[in-house]
Amino acid sequence: MRTSTEKLINYFMLSFFAILVLAPFLWIATIAFKTQIDIMMMKIIFKPTLFNFDKLFFSKEATFFRDIFNSLFVGIISTLIILVICSMASFTMIRTKISNWITAVLFLWVIVFHMLPPITFVGSWFQMANSVGLFNSRIALILAHVTVNLPLGLLIISSFMRDVPTEIQEAAYIDGCSNRQVYLKVMLPLLGPGLFATAVIVFLFSWNDFMVAMNLTAKATQTVPVSIATFSQQYEVRYGEMAAGSLVSLVPALILTFFAQKYIVKGLTAGAVK
Repeated sequence: MRTSTEKLINYFMLSFFAILVLAPFLWIATIAFKTQIDIMMMKIIFKPTLFNFDKLFFSKEATFFRDIFNSLFVGIISTLIILVICSMASFTMIRTKISNWITAVLFLWVIVFHMLPPITFVGSWFQMANSVGLFNSRIALILAHVTVNLPLGLLIISSFMRDVPTEIQEAAYIDGCSNRQVYLKVMLPLLGPGLFATAVIVFLFSWNDFMVAMNLTAKATQTVPVSIATFSQQYEVRYGEMAAGSLVSLVPALILTFFAQKYIVKGLTAGAVK
């Protein structure tokens, strides 16, 4: 009886928190298919329409296709740069003959930098980008996203790097491999699942960034979060188009999370050491 009661309480709590998390999403999803009149009247029963999506993508002033491309371009390029830098840095700090105190100081600085809010750097980044002619360019936003997300990528990849058995690296040295060959031919293949999981997390942080993108871009290079925010105007809030844009922006996150889940759960070196 006690076990059944505990299970019932657990199911109730899980259901409660699931509803708590999903309720805002369901609310936005319903708004995306309402007309402006239905939204203002807060109708619960309504006739679904695709008018908001049509305005979002195909109206004369629509720029959402371009905004999606900007977000994808910035997110993919910044993620690739972070993966290259962080994989090499973690291999150097963890797998080569570097003093432990140097590695500890570097990781401490990485953690401290990761704790600082990006808003503290936005003003200086804006001035720097404006002074060298990079304001309203994807390059400036890519460099900013690399700077912001680099500590997170380094911490995640380093944790995967530590899990690789040292016997594999030692066996590669015995076979005559140099550090570069060990990194390219041994470590990178074993870090595949970790790199993919890191790429998903870093890309989602870049995709969802609003504060940095708002200050370093203009209309031609604005990303999806900034584009959604533009529907809130001085004399009008276009709730339907804002909700439709928010719903569309969830698609990449859902797809990447679905495919990355098995790589996160999968053992990094299963069967590598006999």
